[in-house]
Amino acid sequence: MTAIPRGRTRRTAWVTTACALAVTGALALSGCGGDDDPDAGTNGVGKLPPDRIQAKTRAAADAASAVRLSGTVVTSGRTYRLDMRLKADGGTGSVTAQGTTFQLLRAGENLYLKAGADFWNHADGGDGASGKLDGKYVKVPQRDPAYKKFSGFTDKDVLLDGLLTLHGTLATDGRHADGSGTRTIRITGDHGSGGTLDVSLQGTPYPLRLVRAGQAGTLSFSDWGRDFTVEEPAKSETVDYGRQLPTS
Repeated sequence: MTAIPRGRTRRTAWVTTACALAVTGALALSGCGGDDDPDAGTNGVGKLPPDRIQAKTRAAADAASAVRLSGTVVTSGRTYRLDMRLKADGGTGSVTAQGTTFQLLRAGENLYLKAGADFWNHADGGDGASGKLDGKYVKVPQRDPAYKKFSGFTDKDVLLDGLLTLHGTLATDGRHADGSGTRTIRITGDHGSGGTLDVSLQGTPYPLRLVRAGQAGTLSFSDWGRDFTVEEPAKSETVDYGRQLPTS
């Protein structure tokens, strides 16, 4: 048997140890890098400048077949609390204003309003009509001012176009999580005075929460793409109001 020189044995052992340490170090660095990367496992929009994030979330919202939104909208000095489900050909849900709640339902171009006796007593001055209207759907004529005002609450495109716009210089404001734990990236207009919008970092970059500029309300968005049925009410559930409907 040929003897291996002692120097060669030491060099071989040193090279083997050095290689092992290098591989271990590389794996450790790789692992640390993955844990520290805020965009690991996300849809990647967090890496984009804020104007691109806004463009992508608007495009995602426009392309979605349906959405549910809830929260408050302040318009013309009045606060409306909304809980609406919307899609391209209609919408349904509840609106609360000045302490009274009413239901809206739009199927195609036809808009219906349903409310309790308190709403109609306030509307008609207590002339006794509220009894027949209580809990019934009232079809809103398209020429009635209430149609223009309330149909916007049931129109996905109109409502989102008016809401999902931040004002002023856009910036990102860190990563957050919504109530369900979904990771989000927040974009702001003028450091928040122009509104803030939280955009999902998981899956499609849908908008999830909006704080409107000028304290004009806060809205949450959910059920993106989840379909639902909108049907016109049965004739037995519908009555004619016979006068101009209230708009507040």
